[in-house]
Amino acid sequence: MIRLISINELDILDNDPVRLHIPKIGPGKQVYVLDDLTAVICVCYCTHVPTTEQELEKYQNETGSVAVAYTVWSSKKGAGRAIVNKLADLMKGKQGVYRLVTLSPLTEMASKFHIRNGATRISRSDTCQNFEYVIDDNEIFGVPV
Repeated sequence: MIRLISINELDILDNDPVRLHIPKIGPGKQVYVLDDLTAVICVCYCTHVPTTEQELEKYQNETGSVAVAYTVWSSKKGAGRAIVNKLADLMKGKQGVYRLVTLSPLTEMASKFHIRNGATRISRSDTCQNFEYVIDDNEIFGVPV
């Protein structure tokens, strides 16, 4: 099961191997974990799809309609995939959220991970790449079909 992190579990955030330098707690941000704490995913709600870490902070908004998964890690095989899929299911039912995208590093591992999990790469910048998970069967890349 996926759930919000509890206050007594915040020390797990020190294990972030990708974006330790980005604050995880604050307005428009949420941290989800699997019940057994084998995977963590950090989400920032934004008004636009950010293509850099600077844009992530710039577009951050508590009522943003774009859920941006900007870091994910796991300690057990299959847990990363599980938390991404559970987050996508959760976002399908979250009022006001119409898109689920990532802000991923430019690594082959990140690319393979998201493509294998059914995402589509929607952009690539000098420092990051974005993948999108479809969370609304009536929309593709935030556009009604």
